[in-house]
Amino acid sequence: MSVVHQLSVGWLLDHLSFINKAGYQLCPSCQYPAPSAMEDLVAPSTVDTTYSTGAAVERAGATLKKKYVFREEFFHVFKPHIVSAPQQKPQQGSSDAGPREGKDSGNGTEQHEGAKNSDVSIANARKKRKRKCSVFNQGELDALEYHTKIRGLILEGTRCLIEEGFKSGFLHPISAKQSSIKSVVTRHVGCGMAELCEMAKHFPSVNENDHRSAQIIDEETSTPEQDLLSCVTENNTDYAKMINLMGQKYLVPPKSSFLLSDISCMQPLLNYKNKYDVIVIDPPWQNQSVKRSNRYSHLSSWQIKKIPIPSLAAPNCLVVTWVTNRQKHLRFVKDELYPYWSVKTLAEWHWVKITRSGEFVFPLDSSHKKPYEVLVLGRVQGSIDLPLRKSDVEVLPIPDHKLIVSVPCTLHSHKPPLTGGASNHREPVRLVLWPLH
Repeated sequence: MSVVHQLSVGWLLDHLSFINKAGYQLCPSCQYPAPSAMEDLVAPSTVDTTYSTGAAVERAGATLKKKYVFREEFFHVFKPHIVSAPQQKPQQGSSDAGPREGKDSGNGTEQHEGAKNSDVSIANARKKRKRKCSVFNQGELDALEYHTKIRGLILEGTRCLIEEGFKSGFLHPISAKQSSIKSVVTRHVGCGMAELCEMAKHFPSVNENDHRSAQIIDEETSTPEQDLLSCVTENNTDYAKMINLMGQKYLVPPKSSFLLSDISCMQPLLNYKNKYDVIVIDPPWQNQSVKRSNRYSHLSSWQIKKIPIPSLAAPNCLVVTWVTNRQKHLRFVKDELYPYWSVKTLAEWHWVKITRSGEFVFPLDSSHKKPYEVLVLGRVQGSIDLPLRKSDVEVLPIPDHKLIVSVPCTLHSHKPPLTGGASNHREPVRLVLWPLH
């Protein structure tokens, strides 16, 4: 997972490096006109922006190789989204250090009056806040209790990893030029694939007796939308493949396959007859922010339970579920969802989001947003009618309370890579169930 540093507490990752090492290079047999050394592509959608925003073209003899890279500015997170109090920063330094109140004006009386008025304003504001926030609901109390339990681990573990990042030069203090740069936040662009998944609900359903083989991507092609919804699409080459879909271009990584579908139309994935060693799930959990923005539809608890994990899992499959900081969702995964899938909970990990200068992106003790997210790791239990492969005989234990520390992508809900951490003992077959926002 492009590990920059590894300590007993966890890993410091370079997410951008991982994406660019994933092999988004087109087949060298493809012929391209002689372009400039670097050409920038303007992508019409968020998904296309992710993988098709820059293309480097290199000459190898008489053959041109074209490789796509991720736009680096989407990881230009130099400043916290909300400025934290000094004691909440994971960096080393004096806990009582902070911004100066102001320069001496030479007018002691004027300064004193200003301070007095300021004190009155602060006192009044605090009284208002106390009246509004004097009573916490049960969800807030549960969240506070959980945060109190893990706060020390997050603060100390992140500090240790950040120290290593500064020593190696991966992290560095913010410069004057960088302090004036605003993080790149893309406007929300309608995703054609998300609309297509919605259309899937109205297409004729695929039954379990329809054993159509996977659709193989040959050359750059425009794929009929219904074909993508009726079977798995596969790139079995060593190079990335580009497909045109609803007027937009998408890159499919080498040696990979995908099903573009609504969660209620997963029969084509079952018909694919593949079993997975690692299944990563990022459900679109219900929360107030999503409800207000109307950015995407959420799944209810019973809809998430209907995902056929037992039918997709290989023996000893590792299941990883991303969970929001609502304790209601965390309890659901551990106490209801995993038992329903015959998955035994093994560990809780935390993804800690930091800036390029080693600060939490949100104050650690913020009551609104936390700078971390939770992953629940579990392993499928019970008998599965498949013989164990030789590589599956020895199942390594999953350690608890690990940290994944990284600079987050500014594109919505992009999670860091997990390759090389939970499953570094071999190269597993992975299934990722990801929402399209």
